[in-house]
Amino acid sequence: MTERWRALGVVDELKQKPLRQVTIDKVAIALSYRDGKFGAISGRCNHAGGPLGEGKLSDDGYIVCPWHHWMFHRETGEARPGIPAIVPRHDLREQDGMLYVNLDPATKRVQAPHPPHSLTRKEDRKPGPLRLLGISTTAMDEAYPRYSTSDDLLQVALASGTEAGADSKLIRLSALKFRHCEGYYSKSAHACTWPCSITQMDPKDELTEVFEHLVFWADAVLVATPIRWGGPSSLYVKMVERMNSLQNQITLHDRVLIRNKSAGFIITGGQDNVQAVAGQMLMFFGELGFHLPPFPFIAHSRGWSAEDMENNQSYVRQDETLRASASDLAKRCLTEAARLVN
Repeated sequence: MTERWRALGVVDELKQKPLRQVTIDKVAIALSYRDGKFGAISGRCNHAGGPLGEGKLSDDGYIVCPWHHWMFHRETGEARPGIPAIVPRHDLREQDGMLYVNLDPATKRVQAPHPPHSLTRKEDRKPGPLRLLGISTTAMDEAYPRYSTSDDLLQVALASGTEAGADSKLIRLSALKFRHCEGYYSKSAHACTWPCSITQMDPKDELTEVFEHLVFWADAVLVATPIRWGGPSSLYVKMVERMNSLQNQITLHDRVLIRNKSAGFIITGGQDNVQAVAGQMLMFFGELGFHLPPFPFIAHSRGWSAEDMENNQSYVRQDETLRASASDLAKRCLTEAARLVN
């Protein structure tokens, strides 16, 4: 095979920057310089193709990928000891003050063997009765739980679903330990992956339970939130930011993970901003692929003047119209789900 040597630039100029990404003839190179020596490895990370040359150089000579922090030695291309992964290394030579690189790699790419994540499986619906998932997003201390109006109405709705013959499950976000979205999509569209990049990297991240039930288990989903300063709860926002990993599969790969599922919403609060909160929820879940039944949300608010929250709680506990509305919402979502599944 004919070697493909190409000029990278003037040696003295290239020494001024410890790490850079260079692309020649569509070959990406992570070029580094430290302690009087150049190194050249593939500029494409093994994990998701991140630009290694745009990352950081560690004190011990490893290039840290800017997308998901995988590390490869700047000279050998080898991963950390104990990880059987390698990105290709490229030969370099200096001649007449110029630095040249051989675009044909000197070593082969080696992917570390690992079993596929459970969330990568095909999203086939298993046979059985309709399945209704409730997600409570109110924040509370699990050791000392308190009454929540949104959580209460959600449980009423789930009980109605069970009475209608559906399998019903409740997930409380307050009981799960999961990390905030770290904005991988803002680095590059392809840096935000499915399964979520954090889900892949952190086996202790418990948002996997939400992903599992949304994509594979549920036919109908009810999401309940209090109103917090005119918006949904902070836990709701924390959850949906991580769900960008679902939505970007549509825009990047034309892969719709949410199919033939319905969604409804329960919104309560002492402050009145129901329309804005509902609008965000309807838009976001619609973007994921959920279908909305007629009248897809119920809401309760006593307005800005209602600072006596203990009375607000008493109202929700005792108001039969609200509780009947929660029950009817579950039935509408299940009716829509039955139409979609069949």
